[in-house]
Amino acid sequence: MKFFTIIIALWVATLGYAHPHLHWTPPGPGDVRGPCPMLNSLANHAYLPHDGKNIDVAITKKALLDALNIDEDLGQFLFDNAITTNPVPNATAYSLADLSRHNILEHDASFSRQDAHSGPQDVFDAKTFAETQSYWHGPVINVTMAAQARQARIRTSNATNPEYSLSPLGVGFSLGEAAAYLIILGDRENHTARKNVVEYLFENERLPTKLGWQRPEPLVTFVELQNVMGKLYNETDLDIRTLARRGMHG
Repeated sequence: MKFFTIIIALWVATLGYAHPHLHWTPPGPGDVRGPCPMLNSLANHAYLPHDGKNIDVAITKKALLDALNIDEDLGQFLFDNAITTNPVPNATAYSLADLSRHNILEHDASFSRQDAHSGPQDVFDAKTFAETQSYWHGPVINVTMAAQARQARIRTSNATNPEYSLSPLGVGFSLGEAAAYLIILGDRENHTARKNVVEYLFENERLPTKLGWQRPEPLVTFVELQNVMGKLYNETDLDIRTLARRGMHG
């Protein structure tokens, strides 16, 4: 009987390791989080270190693959950009807090964070997110809605933030963030996502498994991400393309 008890305990431990999202816990004292709700979620689920610190390339790629089925090339690209936020020369790891350094990857006109001029960029802001949500009409978000929400945030940020800026890299990441929630959380064939699933992740920084979400299959690739980014760009008004590119107020 003791033998079978040990086997069951080992099986449960292995299950927990393979599926850490079953063991979500919020950040505690000493833990850090950043401006990205998805990466914060992965830390809360322990795919990334729960303290949000010392995240190297191997940890990054494994977390993105295990949790979100993001392939190695895209995982490497995301790490290569994330590491630039660490102010230490020749760093080999970053923390989620590093990602909040303004105008490197973190940018104005976030979907769910205040601009750096107005408040902390690493904390969910319900008022900012409410504007984004107001463009998600109905229970399913499509490319047009995602593009409209993004450009609304750019217009609002430009109109209210005297220090508004959006670098070319910020433009790319802004498009990528919108594409990512459609791909990772939604229907990859139709480029749609259930609104309640997307809202759950943003608001709770928790993978929406309780709403029926599952790890996407097959692998999420750079090509797929760029394809959806292109669709979002094509749905973007010309004035927003110019405004985003200039990164200037007024």
